[in-house]
Amino acid sequence: MLKAAVFDDEYIVLQGLREMIDWSSFGIELIGTADNGLSAFEVFREHRPKLIFTDIRMPGMDGLQLIEEIMQEAPETLCIVFSGFNEFEYVKRAINLGVADYLEKPITIPMIEKAIRKVMDKISQEQEVLDLKTKVNSSQRELLEKATFDLLFIGEEAESKWREIYGAGVEPLVGVTVLATESDRLQIPEHTDCTVIPLRHGQERLLVCVHAQQPTPEFWEQLQLESEQANVSVGSGRTYAELKDAAHSFKEALRALRSAHFLGEKGIVRFEDLGDLITRPEGLNEREEAIILSLRSGNKAGMLEQVDRFIAWIQTEKLDSEVAEHEMLKLLYLALEEARKSSGDKVSHIPEDYRPHVEFREMAARGKMTEWFRSQLEMIVGSTIDAREHSRHASVTRARNYMEQNYTRDVTLQEVAEHVGMNPTYFSVLFKEEVGESYIKYVTRIRMELAKTLLSRGLKVNDVSEKVGYHTYRHFSEVFKKYTGHTPGQYKEQLTNPSGI
Repeated sequence: MLKAAVFDDEYIVLQGLREMIDWSSFGIELIGTADNGLSAFEVFREHRPKLIFTDIRMPGMDGLQLIEEIMQEAPETLCIVFSGFNEFEYVKRAINLGVADYLEKPITIPMIEKAIRKVMDKISQEQEVLDLKTKVNSSQRELLEKATFDLLFIGEEAESKWREIYGAGVEPLVGVTVLATESDRLQIPEHTDCTVIPLRHGQERLLVCVHAQQPTPEFWEQLQLESEQANVSVGSGRTYAELKDAAHSFKEALRALRSAHFLGEKGIVRFEDLGDLITRPEGLNEREEAIILSLRSGNKAGMLEQVDRFIAWIQTEKLDSEVAEHEMLKLLYLALEEARKSSGDKVSHIPEDYRPHVEFREMAARGKMTEWFRSQLEMIVGSTIDAREHSRHASVTRARNYMEQNYTRDVTLQEVAEHVGMNPTYFSVLFKEEVGESYIKYVTRIRMELAKTLLSRGLKVNDVSEKVGYHTYRHFSEVFKKYTGHTPGQYKEQLTNPSGI
């Protein structure tokens, strides 16, 4: 039921309206009354009625002051005022405040009932408009979702229809980026200069970001923090200037998400950072590609799982022995090439004159082809991981030194990875394993601790923001609050006035 309250300093008015109006017949619950403005405001704050009847003249706070306060807190509240015969100026002010109706005293029951019917009609009309808007918005959203799917799968041919449905504001758009994740928990920060169109594609959730300006480093940093907090993997396609290229970003986002799963990485994995990790050797099918991708990422468990699937496929399809032999040997040599590429020409545990095709035929003749094939790939990935273990500590140490020397500017993961000669995505995983926190969290922690020190020395917040590598105060303030629980201004105030006096 709709909640209502009556405020008047005359007891007989309050009592009469309470007892003589059948409020429930109008679908209204009378939740309270008050005989002065201060008590009336307390009743409002406690119950938040949608409908208020109030006298203009009341002690403590008059009706107009009360309405001003109420409208500041809940502008959707409908107010009906009672006024005396000579209170025209008050009535004008009441109208300017947006009251729903005003009644001239003395108040009668028919007057109140008429006013109630009038305001209920108004509420009914507003609800009808709201329902219609909701229906139109829902229909518009469905049309936009369909047009966006067409944009992702068809490309240029679907662009004009998409622009037509998207409507006003489409011209200033400067780019489009597609994100793919397996979870609904990821939230794009609301203040970002892009429109986000969420879509469902099988098991994945797609977020099509249509940018009003090119995404900044702050955009990616905020997205990384949000995805890590939600503990989800996110694949990001490249940002394209042309809407028709959204299809490319879509395919890249799916591949980046698949790479994130192979890497066991939570957070953002960007397609442009993957480099050789996702380069598909010519002639490989998806099963074989999955094995090589796992090897490149150093994911031993993932690779062996893919090997078992590959073997099961060969057995289920009952491939000709020569075809099966060709496929397995091709994979072994590719795996060996990848191992040597990532770990140096000399890979531990693998002889320099390793020729798997000779031993392969012997194992095939003895009926142990699949077991031997699996063991060889396990040996190769194990050797690759061992080689990487020797260099990982030194590489991460070099990376941390570089980061600590450059954190006062926008030093990206890509830049640090290049400095230590690593693939950015593999470096991201390696850094997290070695340090115990992600690259973004590590850089953020360094910056925030320095910010706390600078604030304690009395520096201005804007100056601190620049000195710790943030180009916008808003972004610095948001990150600082997440890190400390206080805005920079509040933190500085606490330092100068810890007692709060």
